[in-house]
Amino acid sequence: MKSPHELWSDPVEAEALKARLDDLYRAKIRLADEVLVAGDYIGDSTRAEIAYARSLGKPVRFTHHEADPDA
Repeated sequence: MKSPHELWSDPVEAEALKARLDDLYRAKIRLADEVLVAGDYIGDSTRAEIAYARSLGKPVRFTHHEADPDA
């Protein structure tokens, strides 16, 4: 994280929390009819979520089309 926060102070706990959040986001993608990516910055996690959604055949739309990693 960019700023210190108690949730991220212990690296082991931070990694476990990130894994749980990744699982949650993938579950939400499975439930979604489509995925809307907002903004023009695509980081590693968002890129992975886009790839996951596309692997499931989910439509992925972008508020900034130039941000599409496959465009």
